[in-house]
Amino acid sequence: MKYLPIGKDLFVHNRKNFSALLKPNSLAVFNSNDVMPTNADGTMPFRQNNDLFYLSGIDQEESILLLFPDFPDEKFREVLFVTETNEHIAVWEGHKYTKEEAYETSGIRTVMWLSQFEQTFNTLMSQAAHLYLNSNEHIRNASTTETRDMRFAKWCQDKYPLHEYERAAPLTTQLRPIKSQPEIDLLQKACDITEGGFRRVLDFVKPGVREYEIEAEFIHEFVRNRSRGFGYTPIIASGANACILHYIENRGECKDGDLILFDVGAEYANYNADMSRTIPVNGRFTKRQKEVYNAVLHVQREAFKLLRPGNTIPEYHKQVGKLMTEQLLKLGLLDKTDVKNQNPENPAYKKYFMHGTSHHIGLDVHDVGNIYRKFEPGMVFTVEPGIYIQNESIGVRLENDVVITEDGLFDLMRNIPIEADEIEELMNR
Repeated sequence: MKYLPIGKDLFVHNRKNFSALLKPNSLAVFNSNDVMPTNADGTMPFRQNNDLFYLSGIDQEESILLLFPDFPDEKFREVLFVTETNEHIAVWEGHKYTKEEAYETSGIRTVMWLSQFEQTFNTLMSQAAHLYLNSNEHIRNASTTETRDMRFAKWCQDKYPLHEYERAAPLTTQLRPIKSQPEIDLLQKACDITEGGFRRVLDFVKPGVREYEIEAEFIHEFVRNRSRGFGYTPIIASGANACILHYIENRGECKDGDLILFDVGAEYANYNADMSRTIPVNGRFTKRQKEVYNAVLHVQREAFKLLRPGNTIPEYHKQVGKLMTEQLLKLGLLDKTDVKNQNPENPAYKKYFMHGTSHHIGLDVHDVGNIYRKFEPGMVFTVEPGIYIQNESIGVRLENDVVITEDGLFDLMRNIPIEADEIEELMNR
């Protein structure tokens, strides 16, 4: 791993909170993600299962975590299984966790080799009444790929058909949205790395550069600061491309007079930043571009005021929609008749602002969380209003990551330039 050691206290704390939610005599199992193939003997870069990482800090393939808080023998209440390394693996793949290193990372004292899993699991199952199995129950999940967790669930239900099976996902979805201070510190690091990339790009951009060249500037700055790279596929969208919400080709030329919309974020220690900024290719906004830009910035700052304990995402998005409607009226993009005759299920502002304003962020870029749950201190959200005017080839999105506090919020991207005048000044110094 490129990132610095996190320390086991975070993961000890997370396991304690999770175990407190289990039914009596329950065993919970978490599997690492698969190493996914490409073609021939190629594989994709490994990315750990976020629930396993959240509870253990273990960032290695073919790992399994067992939690059984009520097991009679204390040493089997937390058991971690990792791959036993050998000379062949060391030569071809490199270093793997030793048992001592796995303990120092996770705080789990009982570390075993993966070859011991089935026998140990059978012993624990003999005492378990309930088995909690993990699955990807994210509201946006649409993948058809069978995960290691789901293969394991099928194996368990075939081998142990008489146990009571429970879902682990509702418990992790309850816990993960509230970030502890160590998690907020990791998110801040990801945001700081993202800031460095953005400032580098402000010095680099000029008419004639290609979008992929800008992407390369970001990845250079990210990786040299211990990031694995982008937390998600980056959007570098100039001109009309900025009106394509999920534009990821990043191949166009940045032309004089156009805007560039960036939606990028660095990953650090599996935690993700998610930033959007919009800048003029030539370093100067036109009058119209600045009007649209400042309208989006106004909505973002007003949206900050709505991210308070007690609000909910659906109600919050309705409130932001009203703010955006006001700005679109001022820009002449909507008129009062459009608003008067709008369909409440598809408000008029949606023609120019099609997506939501905020989502949870953390180990997942779109982090787990119940959208109907009231906002609480410790929740971390993006705030990303945008206006997209296709017939003017103008797309503006501004996005910061913020932590809800007892009496307001804390902006993790407070140091990343966002004022139009500051952007111009930095690009023309």
